[in-house]
Amino acid sequence: MESLRELYKIGRGPSSSHTMGPAKAAQLFKSLYPSADAFRVDLFGSLSATGKGHKTDVAVKDELSPAKTEVRFAGLPDTPLEHENTMDFYALQNGKEIGFARILSVGGGEIEVVGAPQLCNPQIYRENSFAAISALCAKNNMRLSDYVFQNEGEGFRAYLLDIWQAMQQSILDGLTTRGVLDGGLGVERKAQLLYQQSHIDESETTRENRLVCAYAFAASEQNAGGGTVVTAPTCGSCAVVPSVLKYMQDKRGFSDDDIYRALAVGGLIGNLVKTNASISGAECGCQAEIGTACSMAAAALCELFGMGLGQIEYAAEVAMEHMLGLTCDPVCGLVQIPCIERNAIAAMRAINALSLANFLSNTRRVSFDTVVATMYRTGKDISARYRETSQGGLAAFVK
Repeated sequence: MESLRELYKIGRGPSSSHTMGPAKAAQLFKSLYPSADAFRVDLFGSLSATGKGHKTDVAVKDELSPAKTEVRFAGLPDTPLEHENTMDFYALQNGKEIGFARILSVGGGEIEVVGAPQLCNPQIYRENSFAAISALCAKNNMRLSDYVFQNEGEGFRAYLLDIWQAMQQSILDGLTTRGVLDGGLGVERKAQLLYQQSHIDESETTRENRLVCAYAFAASEQNAGGGTVVTAPTCGSCAVVPSVLKYMQDKRGFSDDDIYRALAVGGLIGNLVKTNASISGAECGCQAEIGTACSMAAAALCELFGMGLGQIEYAAEVAMEHMLGLTCDPVCGLVQIPCIERNAIAAMRAINALSLANFLSNTRRVSFDTVVATMYRTGKDISARYRETSQGGLAAFVK
């Protein structure tokens, strides 16, 4: 598996696969053809269907500037696509084509260049399944976080410091910003309202739900507004992990080092999904994004509370299992409805998974590896209308 540095990335919203990935692809292609005086980019699949709402064309043109760039929303080609987020880049000089590349935006801001495996990221983890990792850790009396730090090497804690600071900043920025999000839906930012709307007779449970949701709304609204967030594992699901970790740190006083360990374990769970299935909403629906984020947050919480391998696996598994079949149906191709609320719901569900793991982990019948494989197969079975094309679900009924 790749480094968690390729999972947790600091970048601008609203979409890791529709803005960060295409921008990265454009930057790479431009470096390959520095003599080009113009470019043409054809967007296919989900990138074509929702690229306008996600500002894919803007991201690509910004990276290829100052050269004249034509971006075309090309729909579906006659031949099958390698991935639902496919881009064809053409480099031009004096009107003649001098270069071409087909690049895939595979989720979380990651890209793959068709026919160029040498550009793939290095693999630093030998184990590719939770079963193998768990067995190794049990044999060596090692926590999952220690396993991650051992593989990631020197400097990884410093990297997680930057990630945690960026996560907290996204929440702070969201809590202190008001107004209506761009895009035409008239969606008001609600994080500040949730945070401030306390009541004298508010129960502890209600307060927990309100604050966790406020933090999740804050980071998710920042993403929807094009602010800086951390992919965890994607921009569209960026708020689940930071919201639960901030709430627990504030409530129970966990140290930053405790948070780094939690982020390491959560990242490991996300990496397993990314390696063995997908974290792309265009490929497998929102179960791949929010479902994975929920599993990451649940596992991170278990690490924070010092739970064992079986409890961590149970929490991650149950968090994903009950997201199976979740569709990606963004209204108008914007990362607003239902994306923002969905982050808050997933954050609360992660805390529920933590509670269940504390009591029921010995009753588990489904492995985490099995639920990941199930999610991938389920995602491939879902109609393309429900995989980030804005052609079905809420996107078809809410205008």
